[in-house]
Amino acid sequence: MKSVSSIVFFLVSVLFVGCEDRIIQPDIIPPSAPRGLYTATGDNLVEIFWLDNPEPDVEGYHVYVSSSYDGEYGLIGTTQQLHFVDRGARNGTTYYYAVSAYDVSGNESRLSKDVVYDTPRPEGYDVAIRNYRTDPNLSGYDFSTYSVGPYDDQYTDVFFEYYNGLYYMNVWDDTEIQDVGYTESLYDIGEVPTRGWSPTKDVQLIIGHTYVVLTWDSHYAKMRVISLTPGGVMFDWAYQLQQDNPRLKISIPLNRGSLELGTGAKSRK
Repeated sequence: MKSVSSIVFFLVSVLFVGCEDRIIQPDIIPPSAPRGLYTATGDNLVEIFWLDNPEPDVEGYHVYVSSSYDGEYGLIGTTQQLHFVDRGARNGTTYYYAVSAYDVSGNESRLSKDVVYDTPRPEGYDVAIRNYRTDPNLSGYDFSTYSVGPYDDQYTDVFFEYYNGLYYMNVWDDTEIQDVGYTESLYDIGEVPTRGWSPTKDVQLIIGHTYVVLTWDSHYAKMRVISLTPGGVMFDWAYQLQQDNPRLKISIPLNRGSLELGTGAKSRK
């Protein structure tokens, strides 16, 4: 019969071997790179979204940004959610984003092959302008200064008109406008169409419809009608500060095989 000391020695040996086995086989396999990135543009912010990673031991995600598509990507935040808000983004500047996943052992994936880019822009809500036939000095709107003014001011981009039972938004000869149809919100239109402008330089207004504008100095804007009366119109709007940039809420993924990590993100009329 084995002695008690022999049995204890055997059990300790088994436990030691088991522990030793775990020590020499640590988890060194990183998660897969996140997929399905897209963004939502705001006023001085960009929100980045992605799909949940399939690995059960994923602990969270790192978010990276760059000032160019093929530049260095620097870490700007970490989250356990499937989205991240970059509140350091500034209107009129384009940012490129990528995301990695990390697990409970600290293994980090490669950066996502899908890179998204976005350009924050100013926006406004519940702006009211009047009928130029009765209130000419309060019937125009200038997107670049976010201000209401006279319909015939040299800086006015659009102006409202009620005529013969119908509501119109008008532009001058050096500006374009078109109706892109009903939308649930201002955010439904991400990129301005480059064709389809009104040949008559006006559009008939309908509550819930969104209208896009190309201003005389090559800036794009959009506006969604909230209410209409013979006396005036109320709308929400967004305006792109970059000239010739039609993106007002972008979510375009760019597929890359690899990315380079860095230490930081890089006259009117």
